[in-house]
Parts: sequence; structure tokens; C-alpha cells
Amino acid sequence: MTVLMVLAAVGAFALAVNAPIATTVLGLIAFGVLHNVLELRYVTGRFQHVLKGRFLVSLVALVSGIVVCRVAALVVGAPARYAEIVIGYAVLAAATVVARNRVRYLVLAALVVAVGASIRWPAYHFVVLAHLHNVVPLIFLWEWARRLPTNAARAGFRAVQVAWVLAAPALILAGAADAWTGDLSTSGFTDKIVAVSAPPSAVDTVVGTRFLVVFAFLQTMHYVVWVWFLPRYAPDATAAFEQRVPALPNRRVWALGVAGGLVLAAMFAVDYWSGRSVYAALATYHAYLEFPVLLALLLTSSGGRNTIPALSADGATAAGR
Repeated sequence: MTVLMVLAAVGAFALAVNAPIATTVLGLIAFGVLHNVLELRYVTGRFQHVLKGRFLVSLVALVSGIVVCRVAALVVGAPARYAEIVIGYAVLAAATVVARNRVRYLVLAALVVAVGASIRWPAYHFVVLAHLHNVVPLIFLWEWARRLPTNAARAGFRAVQVAWVLAAPALILAGAADAWTGDLSTSGFTDKIVAVSAPPSAVDTVVGTRFLVVFAFLQTMHYVVWVWFLPRYAPDATAAFEQRVPALPNRRVWALGVAGGLVLAAMFAVDYWSGRSVYAALATYHAYLEFPVLLALLLTSSGGRNTIPALSADGATAAGR
């Protein structure tokens, strides 16, 4: 599986470097809805020990508020975007309730500082958020690697993930792929695509193009993780989800993702930006639920080891063996 991840990263890198616009747009159309559905299934199945009770209800309520903000932003603009920022940080703050140590107070203090910076520079906030969303699979894959049988296997697998999540983007931003990327055609459509992934001051520069290539690469690998790797190599999460939500067995989940993707593809074909707005609202749940889960995952650690029970390939917990 480690070799397959290397091959996937090489392929994604080639696509992103040579055709960043097409990779970004067509990837979203083809896999956007499907990866939403599969990611939600994995997170709610694998981390059911975290996503439960009042904590889950609070998160769903807060994230639903963000959905409202994203829809309202189409009408009222900036005020709704500021509201989304504040509620987004409230989602993260809610995750600190699962901690039983003093680290949560440091996290809360950091969140206060961060929300001030985000309100001051909202455009940068959403660019950072877009890239963070594509980076978070590293933590899920790092956690998944706990099931590998040897230290060498875990170290090798984790090294590959660090390479594509951090090292490859660093090389792209340093200009290592400029010779293959070339100049992008200047158009309103291209500029809007670049603006999603690049700092506002860099949209019309070579640096903006590099950020776009990074985004296209990480987005493609994001889809690889959620559409191929974890559904195939984490059947325990699927089984846990099906036990929790028996009305949505594996085939029905895939059918839901594919059907939703076809509907959204039709909307994209009619008006790409309207379709993207609808997608952004629907994608809120998977995008914002993963952050508090990861924060809770980190805050519930003890002595450097996560207290959430590890799962083996057959779905049994380590404690239950």
C-alpha cells in the first residue's frame, strides 16, 4: 500500500504541474460530492467515540450555522463571511471540552489570537482554510498507521505521507516545477480559480500559480485518500458506521455519493460558479467536522499516545484483543 501511495502521489504531481486548472476543476466535479460522503462516513465511524452525545449535537448545530452563513454570503456578502469565521472558531473551541488537561487552555488562548487575525485578514483566512483542508489527511493517515505490524512499516508509510503533504508542496512553492507549469492563460475564470488557493497579493504572479499547483496536487491526493485508500484499507470504519447507521450500507453510501456528484456536475455544466457555491455550502459538514475531530484527537493524548482505541483491519480494538 505504501508503494501504491507513492505511485498515486507521482501521478497527482504530474497532473497538477502540467494542468493545474483542469486538475482542480475536473477533480472537484468528478470527486467532490463522493469524497464528502465517504469522508463523513469514515470520520463518524472511526471516531464514534468522539462524535457522540452533546458534543456531536453541538458540532452539528454550529456547522449548520456555517452553512447558513455560506448561503447568506451570496446575498449579504462580507457580514456573513465574518460570521462564518467566528462560528468556525467556535467549532474548534467546542473540541476543547473533550480534553482533561491544561493544554486546552493554551489552545483556547491560541484560538482567541487566531480569530482576531482572521477577522483582520478574512481573505487570507479562507485561503489558509482551503489548504489546511487538503493537509489534514496527513493526521488521519498517521493515526491509521498505528495498525501496521512493525515500526519499520509505520515509519515508511508515515514518511511517504509527510513527503507528499509537506515536502512536495514546499518544492513547488520554491519553483522546482515552474519549467513544466508554464504561463497560465489570463482570464476572469482563471483568476477566480487561482484566488481560491493563493494569497490575494499573489494572484496575478508566478507565486500565485505555484499556490494553484500546490492546491491542485493536494486536492487530488485528498481525493485519493478518501475515495480509494481509506475505503479500501479501513473497512473497520465502514463497519462501525454501518452499525451506527444501518440505513446506509456501503452500496447505498456509494450510490448517494455518485448520484449527488451527477446532480452537481449538471449544475457545474450550466454555471460553474453557481454550482461551486452550492457545493461549498454542502461541503461545510465534512470540512468543518474534521477539524474538531482532529483537535479532539490531539487533546485526548496521554503521554504521547492517543487514548482513542486503535482499530485493526478486522475492526477489533486493540483493547478487545
